[in-house]
Amino acid sequence: MTPRLLVGTRSSPLALAQARTAAAALEAAHGWEAGSVLLHEVRTTGDEVQDRALAEIGGKALWTKELDQFLLGGTTQLSVHSCKDVESERPDNLCIAAFLPRADVRDRLIGATSIDALSQGAKVGTSSPRRTAQLLRRRPDLQVSIMRGNVATRLNHIASGNYEATFLAAAGLDRLGIEEGQAIEIDEFLPAPGQAAIAIECRKDDAETRALLRAIDDGPTRRAVTAERAFCRGVGGSCHSPVAALGLIEGDDSLWLRAELLSSDGAAHVAGDVRAAPGEEEEAGLALAAELLGRAPAEVRLLFNPA
Repeated sequence: MTPRLLVGTRSSPLALAQARTAAAALEAAHGWEAGSVLLHEVRTTGDEVQDRALAEIGGKALWTKELDQFLLGGTTQLSVHSCKDVESERPDNLCIAAFLPRADVRDRLIGATSIDALSQGAKVGTSSPRRTAQLLRRRPDLQVSIMRGNVATRLNHIASGNYEATFLAAAGLDRLGIEEGQAIEIDEFLPAPGQAAIAIECRKDDAETRALLRAIDDGPTRRAVTAERAFCRGVGGSCHSPVAALGLIEGDDSLWLRAELLSSDGAAHVAGDVRAAPGEEEEAGLALAAELLGRAPAEVRLLFNPA
């Protein structure tokens, strides 16, 4: 059987689970046989280097650049990404042609029943500046150390006692069938822009693939993530930056975008929100970015680089 599409994906268990979900959605939408969409596994630089923070070795592009090369070179027709790992500025000749319906946007705390239950001075592992800042804002006594690796590696660190706790995205754990951890409500930990969304990217000039992907594009997820990514772009957020944003579609079809900027230690913080009608998501994200940067304390503004 000749594959209709070849999908570029990282080789981690979570990335493969997400790519299989995207492939199955395409097959179902177009009435293709199971197995018509094949996966092309790619080992990225982000997968190879596990002992340093992403910000030190090239940022989020380390998750995407090898996949981009296969896509732009024509080996693959599309790439499947965890949306929160995709830079807000992408190559001009690529586009996110579809978002799958968003899953649980919350973080889960692994190793303790709550943030308050962590012992005094506990060692918590995470490589996320956002989670670090949000945690230290609540518990400045805690010691936060870099923890990287796939989900299994991080869970093993907790089981072996190397760290008392860590945070993982609820959506990723659910996609792997892992029920561990205590969900942290979004009023405590606003998530990363794009968290829990699966983004499917293709070449802008590939009209055939774009048309096929249109059949599985989830409109509410696209609207919310468009606003979140515009906000991140507006503040100049990167993997160095403690930035959080979440868009929600309300009953009247308006978008409610909430966002937060923090200093690295969480001591300084600014938050706000905006509502937008359909079609105004990009403008709303950029407007909220300008508004929060205008109110942000100096120690927060220094971490961002607005265009």
